[in-house]
Amino acid sequence: MSTPTRITHLIGSTPWDGTAERTSPVFNPATGEQTGVLDLASAATVDEVVRGAHAAWQQWGSISLTKRTQVLFAFRELLNARKEEIAALITAEHGKVLSDALGEVTRGLEVVEFACGIPHLLKGGFSENVSTKVDVYSIRQSLGVTAIISPFNFPAMVPMWFVPIAIACGNAVVIKPSEKDPSAVNAVAALWAEAGLPEGVMNVVHGDKEAVDALLTHPLVKSVSFVGSTPIARYVYETGTANGKRVQALGGAKNHMLVLPDADLDLAADAAVNAGFGSAGERCMAISALVAVEPIADELVSKITDRMGKLKTGDGTRDSDMGPLVTKVHRDKVASYLDAGTEAGATLVVDGRVAEFDADGEGFFLAPTLFDNVTPEMSIYTDEIFGPVLSVVRASSYDEGLALINANPYGNGTAIFTNDGGAARRFQNEVEVGMVGINVPIPVPMSYYSFGGWKNSLFGDTHAHGMEGVHFFTRGKVVTSRWLDPSHGGLNLGFPQND
Repeated sequence: MSTPTRITHLIGSTPWDGTAERTSPVFNPATGEQTGVLDLASAATVDEVVRGAHAAWQQWGSISLTKRTQVLFAFRELLNARKEEIAALITAEHGKVLSDALGEVTRGLEVVEFACGIPHLLKGGFSENVSTKVDVYSIRQSLGVTAIISPFNFPAMVPMWFVPIAIACGNAVVIKPSEKDPSAVNAVAALWAEAGLPEGVMNVVHGDKEAVDALLTHPLVKSVSFVGSTPIARYVYETGTANGKRVQALGGAKNHMLVLPDADLDLAADAAVNAGFGSAGERCMAISALVAVEPIADELVSKITDRMGKLKTGDGTRDSDMGPLVTKVHRDKVASYLDAGTEAGATLVVDGRVAEFDADGEGFFLAPTLFDNVTPEMSIYTDEIFGPVLSVVRASSYDEGLALINANPYGNGTAIFTNDGGAARRFQNEVEVGMVGINVPIPVPMSYYSFGGWKNSLFGDTHAHGMEGVHFFTRGKVVTSRWLDPSHGGLNLGFPQND
């Protein structure tokens, strides 16, 4: 067994040279082997990094858009050239298969490409002669230091929802990645330095709740972006806003896929398997509840079961369709829902605990699992399991299925499968969910649209990336200007009037 590698903070591009009072283990979830020892930041370390970032922002925020864009284009080229290396780091610490990890980096790359258009995105408005010889124009300016707290399930893509836009808008960044799979963020941060980003503009601190609280309460941190579970998202939002920060906190999900009787059931079955079990179900956009409108449920369950039998679960570096879950604790928690679902009366069609895994060692594996005859009061329906567990709920009509989705406290993503254009159009208007797919099971928007849900899936008013992201990382300012010609003069104490 090899000696675990030390993983530490990056202050600019420089590894932190201190001694951590606390550390955390990092594992390869496919083998169960500890591969890293992660330094956990104290509040004092966070303060050191934030103050350095603030000093760097004072220069970076005044650099021209042309020079910022040059750095962004250089970063884009470096990331594209080394995306396979980043994907390998993701697989080694998260466990997802290499093709999925590479797809994650590629989707993050799309946001970088969007941010490369920052000169156009930051253009203001101008109105000439709104009053005699008075002009009005708007500008957008950077905030300062922005904190980003990212989750384990997308260790590269989610940070790139925020970092490129924040930097393009002239801010300095302090990011705290998940302590479960921290190496991808360190590698991406090194590429920013290689692209020519000035020291201190991009920084990485690793840690747990102590580091999070230090960021949420630090007076020099002006905004916080968070993605994670709903209870923590609510905590981040309430704590951050109470300390005067602008916060966007994306929470959990319970995504439904509504299948109408006229749908192409082969397409729907493929979609359910792909969206339910990709990345071991550890996606905030995963389909975890399939609502089948009768009389198609039996046939659809049969088709899904047949496809699940062809999936191979194992080490993500091998010829596997699905990898392990991220930690043993998480794997055991997800597996406990199989007993809970059975005890509640659901039909366990496919048991993911009874499977062979293509891996060495004691990895954190659970194969794809399927429940049928699930009802809304069961914990396998109410809870965000965040694992490869798909629940089939039977509905008697479109209206019943829609009501079920709208009654759910989450509103992140949803999908409808149908060949009826009228039903699809009605669904997109009536469903109370932020991101909707029509015959598309994972409706993640392109980078120039914004990502975010409704209800308990989002705290704050601003979604990630797209123009909402640009607005989040800047403040608007309106200037009213009058330049008097030489002939003007005299006093007038009356109230100013437009003329």
